[in-house]
Amino acid sequence: MVFTWYMRAIWKGAIAFGLVNVPVKVYSATEDHDVSLHQVHEKDGGRIRYQRRCEICGEVVEYKNIAKAYDDGEQTVVLTDEDLASLPVEKSREIEVVEFVPSDQVDPILFDRTYYLEPDSKSTKSYVLLRRTLEDTDRTAIVQFSLRQKSRLGALRVRGDVLTLQTLLWEDEVREAAFPSLEESVRISAKELEMSSALVDSFSSDFDPSEFTDEYQEQLRTLIEAKLEKGEALDTQETFGEDSEEEGGKVLDLMEALRRSVEKNRGRKSAPAKDKEEKKPAAKSSGRKSRKGA
Repeated sequence: MVFTWYMRAIWKGAIAFGLVNVPVKVYSATEDHDVSLHQVHEKDGGRIRYQRRCEICGEVVEYKNIAKAYDDGEQTVVLTDEDLASLPVEKSREIEVVEFVPSDQVDPILFDRTYYLEPDSKSTKSYVLLRRTLEDTDRTAIVQFSLRQKSRLGALRVRGDVLTLQTLLWEDEVREAAFPSLEESVRISAKELEMSSALVDSFSSDFDPSEFTDEYQEQLRTLIEAKLEKGEALDTQETFGEDSEEEGGKVLDLMEALRRSVEKNRGRKSAPAKDKEEKKPAAKSSGRKSRKGA
């Protein structure tokens, strides 16, 4: 996987476990694909901009002169960049391995941001050794480090040939799911479970993220392009067409809903096969599913 040509390292440090030290560069592994929008005055299209204005003196303050502060309701403690940089944990450039745990013990709800780690030394042996060890033992390394003035908990994992660092939420940052409705006793019949399993089977597939697209962003780009071409405001329905009306207003019992769902999905899967039979001879299919844009 080649990525150093179009990404810039955001941080440099070293993974430390025992006496082994692995120098690494850290890169953001993900990016936002949303269309960038800004606020304007609807009447004339003028940009809406915000100023950082001091509530005491009324002056507009430049970003370089803005500090962080903590307010306990009675007093305000101002913390400068120098104050924060003086904290011992902020000075550390070490990604410390605390423990190696079975990968299935790390709850996905804890995952936050993902970063790629690139070897930052002439020899990649220690990097490859750590990667191979994680692969062979099916373990995830739980690490602690400091990044952007925050103490972080993280998970070192393997993706292809690259080590990834996923920041983890702290345990007290995950809310407890306490819903009284889930405490009610519910009886599930064998037939309902059988129909539900059949529905799952009719949707079964291997996950391929490339098959899915962000339809909202695609439609937003289409709308913007159409407005640019016509030079005038457009009715959204003129650009995208009217959505077909879905069946509604009827209350179905669980068994009936499951039965209809299974039949509908089976019909959807069999339709392409029938079309292929009728249109012979035809070009060979690539075998790729047509879920994209569905």
